[in-house]
Amino acid sequence: MKNLKQFTFVICMLIGFSAFSQTNKDKKIISDAKDAKEALIKADPTLANYFDNAAGYVLFPNVGKGGFIIGGASGNGVVYENGVAVGMADLKKLDIGLQAGGQAIIEVIFFETPVDLARFKEGNFKFSAEATAVAVESGVAANAKYDSGVATFALPKAGLMASASVGGQKFGYEPFY
Repeated sequence: MKNLKQFTFVICMLIGFSAFSQTNKDKKIISDAKDAKEALIKADPTLANYFDNAAGYVLFPNVGKGGFIIGGASGNGVVYENGVAVGMADLKKLDIGLQAGGQAIIEVIFFETPVDLARFKEGNFKFSAEATAVAVESGVAANAKYDSGVATFALPKAGLMASASVGGQKFGYEPFY
């Protein structure tokens, strides 16, 4: 019986440490997302209109991408609904074609309506090969339009990537409890 109590205690401690480390990881991503939002608005002040008026958005502050013929990207981000953080997201991308290099970017996806945001949160959201992110430059967001309820922007942070490839992005969502 004593061994069972010790075993239970150890398992509870491991679960507690896992939850604590996950919370710290989430806090870091949330902090990075706040900095990324500021960087996006600094690069293009007209993006503030999207942040203020979108039904929601997902902000990936650190997306790493790279490839040579076959490429990929991944990142973690924060999901916001009406400007309030409601959960965490992850991004995975795989593509094939002419490409070489590596790059770190900030990516933000805006959702025009609550229905568009709900589609993302339900896991029914994927980017097809035709979907592209608009590169953030001063004033570019003023002329950008939602396409099928979504507008996506990317701001390069470091590196260089040349690409003429086909692929898609898949996303995951985990709500805060």
